[in-house]
Amino acid sequence: MSASAGTWMRGSVVGVAVAGLLIALVAWLNVRGETPIAAQPPAVDDSPQTLARGAYLARAGNCAACHTERGGAPYAGGRGIDTPFGTVFAGNLTPDADTGIGRWSADHFWRALHHGRSKDGRLLYPAFPYPSYTQVTREDADALFAFLRSQPAVAQANKPHALRFPYDMQAALAVWRALFFRAETFEPRAERSAQWNRGAYLVQGLGHCVACHSTRNAFGATGDRLDLSGGLIPMQRWYAPSLVGADEASVADWDTQRIADLLRSGTSPHGSVMGPMAEVVFRSTQHLSDEDLQAMAVFLKDLPPQPAAEREEFKPDAELLRRGQAIYDDRCVACHGEQGQGAANAYPPLAGSRKVQMASAVNLVRVVLHGGFAPTTAANPRPYGMPPFGQDLDDAEVAAVVSYLRNAWGNSAPTVSELEVLKLR
Repeated sequence: MSASAGTWMRGSVVGVAVAGLLIALVAWLNVRGETPIAAQPPAVDDSPQTLARGAYLARAGNCAACHTERGGAPYAGGRGIDTPFGTVFAGNLTPDADTGIGRWSADHFWRALHHGRSKDGRLLYPAFPYPSYTQVTREDADALFAFLRSQPAVAQANKPHALRFPYDMQAALAVWRALFFRAETFEPRAERSAQWNRGAYLVQGLGHCVACHSTRNAFGATGDRLDLSGGLIPMQRWYAPSLVGADEASVADWDTQRIADLLRSGTSPHGSVMGPMAEVVFRSTQHLSDEDLQAMAVFLKDLPPQPAAEREEFKPDAELLRRGQAIYDDRCVACHGEQGQGAANAYPPLAGSRKVQMASAVNLVRVVLHGGFAPTTAANPRPYGMPPFGQDLDDAEVAAVVSYLRNAWGNSAPTVSELEVLKLR
């Protein structure tokens, strides 16, 4: 054997050994902390108190939003969740033995929430937000499981995911999890109050707020649970504003009662929630107890604030603003007022609005194009909505009026181009 051949052979052996070690490491990282499923499943506590608690937790986690197809049976799955890597379809959570969780035990369900692994051992895609649900306690997981087991069984086969290669491979998912996921347990902070810890548990765990209010990297992973610095929601094209940014959606200077009221009603003197957050309020937070809403408010108010960026003085094209003002005077002034002051409990003020002046104009453009609708809630049963103007205004007109809103009445923010509008139309 020649020297070069021997070197090649040794290199190949080393390469195989390294590859084997990496595979073993990825495999270990995907099972660390897991305990074997009990041969004798634990009994399910189906007492009325436990079922009521499970129903409440299902609301807190907004489970029905993904696991109920429009017009379909509750929790029977089938709804497609679009991601940059393809479509993930939510599973059937009803107790049907063949297509749902009828043959699952409480251990299986706990493993799915805490470790992101299905009954048959398959790794689950993080469109099911187990990177947040891993914080849920075993007691809450068991109550949630008992509630789902009490629902009517629906025989509806789960749809196969429609993901592109290589994202459809369990091996690729295992590598992702090795890099970006680790099962954790919520640990109350001793130096904080019980109320603050309850709010942290809800926001970081079942509430999975980080799933929207955090920037995702190229692999679709979010930051840590306190990284609520805002981000564009993949595929939905809504911007979830920073919950720590003083110039975005920080509530550090709000009264806790006002924060709780916004989560309950969907509206506040500063404006109303719209888009994906309107659905969260409609399906989830309006149904939470006063105590839990206050706890979430205390936690959100205490998030480490990021100071507002130093305001720049923008000098938009005068003709652009003139055209935008003409559209505003024709279409908007009747509700929002000549000085952008709005009307209390009806139309949000535009002058001085952080929403209007955020670095990202995505939400403002979407509202002008497609309308803005606050959720219908028990505390605000007849919310005011804004009609869409996308059918009446072309891209240049939308860009002009949005640019005007961002630079009128003392506002100051970058203008919006026709191309930006086109991308969101």
